[in-house]
Amino acid sequence: LLKMSPTVVALTWILHDYLITLEDEIRYIWTQSSSPSKWMFFWIRYYTITLLLFDVIQIHVFSIPHITSPNLCVAMDTIIRVVGAVSLWSVEIIMQLRVYALYECSKRVVAFNLILFVFSIAGFLYILIFNHSRRASVIADVIHLDLPGCPSVHSGIEWAQWIPATIYEGILFGFALFKTFETTFVNLRRKTRLSLYELMIRDNIMYFFAVTALLIFNNLMVVNVTHIPWFSYGPFHAAVGIMTCRMLINLRKAADTDMIDMGWSEELRNMSTENTSQAQTRAPKRHG
Repeated sequence: LLKMSPTVVALTWILHDYLITLEDEIRYIWTQSSSPSKWMFFWIRYYTITLLLFDVIQIHVFSIPHITSPNLCVAMDTIIRVVGAVSLWSVEIIMQLRVYALYECSKRVVAFNLILFVFSIAGFLYILIFNHSRRASVIADVIHLDLPGCPSVHSGIEWAQWIPATIYEGILFGFALFKTFETTFVNLRRKTRLSLYELMIRDNIMYFFAVTALLIFNNLMVVNVTHIPWFSYGPFHAAVGIMTCRMLINLRKAADTDMIDMGWSEELRNMSTENTSQAQTRAPKRHG
């Protein structure tokens, strides 16, 4: 029962965010020319909504008496983790591209991050397979209890399920943080006035930090360190999807603003040049 309410809240949250950001999506994303970033936005946006719908339907259907069985619970447990991981991996691809842009399209940086990304996926799959082979006996021991749905139990090394992704996300956050400090140091040497808050917004540090913090919190819930009961992946999926989509919309907004600013600067420069030329033409000529 505890898992049912958070999933409904998470679905309501993401649908509310969808409605209040739909105007920005139409204005900044739909009008964008076809590109990988545009299609990644649509993928993350609508895959997350579909994923949360799946969570809500699955939890409520499984709460019906005599629907679940040990084999069905084991299979669904694995499916839930895989579809959730696909969402997280999609977000991490966006983060990789952002780091790639921050480091001026460095091939070394993208190759390093890509290798770590593959290792994090391999680590996730190994832990998933390891736990799957042992989970059937654990669920069979408690499935007879008169409780709705599949039992929320943790077995094997399940506590380590999201550690590879957490470590990888922490590394991406470190890359972004280093570039922020480097840019801040350069601006201080040049005495360029740019607040750290504006720099953090521009480089999306808060998005990197928030995703990393969510993964850490997710791990703490699994190992019961926080003493917070496990309440499904719904809120985590919603938070990551919302933050990533807002990051992409804000990036597009910033790009459009920069283009407008550049246009105004160019227009003012042309006007200044034109006025100077006119002033020189109208100036009286001196005869020797």
